[in-house]
Amino acid sequence: MSSSDTVLVVVDVQEKLIRHIPEYQRLIWNIRRLLDAADMLGVRATGSEQYPQGLGPTVPDLAERLGKLPAKLTFSCVGCPDLFDTLANDGIHKLLIVGIETHVCVQQTVLDVLANGFQAFLAVDATGSRYHWDRDIALRRMELAGACLTTTEAALFEWCEIAGTPAFKQISSLVREEPPNC
Repeated sequence: MSSSDTVLVVVDVQEKLIRHIPEYQRLIWNIRRLLDAADMLGVRATGSEQYPQGLGPTVPDLAERLGKLPAKLTFSCVGCPDLFDTLANDGIHKLLIVGIETHVCVQQTVLDVLANGFQAFLAVDATGSRYHWDRDIALRRMELAGACLTTTEAALFEWCEIAGTPAFKQISSLVREEPPNC
């Protein structure tokens, strides 16, 4: 991934479901760091909300960084065609996908974007499901389908690409942040 050919996709990190995800504070923290890095490095960021009338809006820390998000009823974000229509024309062919739940909306999004010719990357420490086995099996299935598993910190440095720059100093400060106590 590089900052010029990747988009960050935040899938359905909504108020009514997030508290049921183990260590959800760490998941939100990692997604927030990815969003901050995306802003610093010029990486486009987008996302979705699954049936917000029932599941509520995106959690505030992320919503303020993402702005208005499209609502969807399909589990896959491909159900929000506006998110993906212009990416290929803009030279974006890699998606770093994060969010919840790993085995439902995240997985169906990943499988659909792979089928549509994009490369899919997953920051595994920025995805979650209510039950660990659902998350674990979904990660295995997506990797077997061609998705590349990574972590938040690895993605931050991959986007940054080079040390000794002002951007590197900003990314380093994100990496040095203390995680929330979960």
